[in-house]
Amino acid sequence: MTSLKTLFVAVTTVFCLTSVVWADQKCDYPVTPVKFTDVRVSDCFWRPRLDAARDVTIPDCFQKCEPTRIPNFARAAGMEQGPFKGIYYDDSDVYKIIEGASYVLALEKNEELDKYVDSVIEKIAGAQEEDGYLYTARTIYLKYPQYKPLYTPPGAGERWSKPVGNELYNAGHLYEAAVAHYLATGKRNFLDVAIKHADLICNTFGVDKKQNWPPEHQEIEIGLVKLYRVTGDKKYLDQAKYFLDLRGRSEGRTFPMYGRHYQDHQPVVEQTEAFGHAVRAGYMYSGMADVAAMTGDESYVKAINAIWNNVVGTKLYVTGGVGSTRRGEAFEDSYILPNDTAYCETCANIANVYWNHRMFLWTGESKYIDVLERSLYNSVLSGINLVGDHYFYPNVLDAPNGRERSAWFGCSCCPSNLSRFLPSMPGYIYAVKDDFVYINLYAQSEATLKGVTVDGKPADVKIKVETKYPWDGSVKVTVLTDGAFTVKARIPGWSVGEAVPEVDGNRLHTFINFDKSQQPTCAADGKDVKREPGYFVLSGTWKAGDSFTLNFPMQTLKVVTDERVKADVGLSCIQRGPLVYCIEAQDCVVKETGKAPSSLHALVLADDSPLSTEFRSDLLNGVMTVKGTLKECVQEENGTVTTRDVNCIAIPYYSWANRGLSPMLVYFPRTVDAATPVVPTKD
Repeated sequence: MTSLKTLFVAVTTVFCLTSVVWADQKCDYPVTPVKFTDVRVSDCFWRPRLDAARDVTIPDCFQKCEPTRIPNFARAAGMEQGPFKGIYYDDSDVYKIIEGASYVLALEKNEELDKYVDSVIEKIAGAQEEDGYLYTARTIYLKYPQYKPLYTPPGAGERWSKPVGNELYNAGHLYEAAVAHYLATGKRNFLDVAIKHADLICNTFGVDKKQNWPPEHQEIEIGLVKLYRVTGDKKYLDQAKYFLDLRGRSEGRTFPMYGRHYQDHQPVVEQTEAFGHAVRAGYMYSGMADVAAMTGDESYVKAINAIWNNVVGTKLYVTGGVGSTRRGEAFEDSYILPNDTAYCETCANIANVYWNHRMFLWTGESKYIDVLERSLYNSVLSGINLVGDHYFYPNVLDAPNGRERSAWFGCSCCPSNLSRFLPSMPGYIYAVKDDFVYINLYAQSEATLKGVTVDGKPADVKIKVETKYPWDGSVKVTVLTDGAFTVKARIPGWSVGEAVPEVDGNRLHTFINFDKSQQPTCAADGKDVKREPGYFVLSGTWKAGDSFTLNFPMQTLKVVTDERVKADVGLSCIQRGPLVYCIEAQDCVVKETGKAPSSLHALVLADDSPLSTEFRSDLLNGVMTVKGTLKECVQEENGTVTTRDVNCIAIPYYSWANRGLSPMLVYFPRTVDAATPVVPTKD
């Protein structure tokens, strides 16, 4: 087993508390994110969500795993007897929740949680076989013959015999969780399990080894890179690269190529379009970025940048969701973005955040944060209710009969993914590179940014941000450190009239009523302020207490989508700041009848319809609402279409389905001709 070396620099990765750069490691991302443990968020938007993740979501997910997933480890360990329960990849849920719990432990001491996590790890370690193999479905199948008729794992008793068994997918989440737990607690009880397992993988898969096929479901690549970071053992990085380089290459493989749905139709460096299962894809693109950063192989980055252009230019929902079809949970062909059957799996949206963050770390370009922010505030947050204990798997944009979040799923990858993602959110706010300090997202917070070049030497920079974002675009930044360095404050694309980044001269989504006279501003006494693409750049020598103020005018905008997206022809939606809005029927009243409209598809949101805003502290934990009078189209008996006024209140998309079952719609007809008139009923 490789012993840990002495680290000399610590930086944050997207998933982990920190990543470790060893003395013999020459490559890494050019930009370093600030680890979330060094950021204290205190605003009224994110703080309640972070608290709910700690107090509700993580305990809820553990509790939901107690009847099936956790006992599977105990049974594989011989601590109790019984059949395997659940789905063969359910081990991964427990790993993800431990990862989230580890993030909580990194932020504050919690003896009860620490003890509970150790008790789960004890079962996991007991379930690991002598040579490192860990997969409860198969271990239980072989250990208890009397239960074989109840459950047969893919490949029955033979290891690695069926790629669809997700043995390698489970492994990736095992490694991520073990690294997070080690960095949070300093304990090796889980890390040693992961290392033993990874050593088995490295001895089993490779050129001239028993197994020579890539994972059917990507994830292990990310986990292996994290193990490399924390151990310094390059074989884990080499193994991650080996798995990536196998894709799209059939020579000598035990199993044939999986095909386009699994991103296995071409070598990864030759792929230019997002195909297939959206979660697999997002994890693979993130793994490619990690391996490229660690090896310096920029051919990976060239490929995923081309794929990024394809997604942002043709396959990205206005909510930032990805993966448009339930069939295979996958990307459709370009410009196929249905609203009522939109899949936009919560896991895929989280993976989209991971991928875009890595693209920023490679380039320092704000356009990747623009996409990250759109996904984060809309399609990711819609995946969980305001309490933190009910979840969406798909995230539709049109629910004619309303929908309700579920307490759990048979396949509960989304709840467990949220349990690990939400606690780490503060790690996306800041980043550093040499003497540059990046502020990428805006949330009221105080942060210590380590490793900044100040007056020519590495130092810590402390920053305080005061804001009511995303409800208000005013941001005050106070620097609490003396010295010379540069602050780069992101200018959100929406604030300059760019709904999404431009790709090949086109935008998939466009604002139709943006007032160009309302531009972002930056006021800073005694500082040289320049405006570069995507950033205000403030240079000079700072004294503790110096501050500057940003203002991003929050216009209430209407968004239209490229007409090649047939589902959105003649329609528009509402956006304010980073938030996309929707309307639930319960917030609409037909003036003529005093009742809710019978169909939201009959309501016209004209391009010139006036809209106003009102902050409602009594609604949905406090939201900025958008109010307007829409026109309901009515089919009269003589065939003519008339209209009547409907008073409507739009709410942020993430907040829908929190008040009971009610029809919901994001896109509305722009004209009477585009609407579906209702036929009035006689009382």
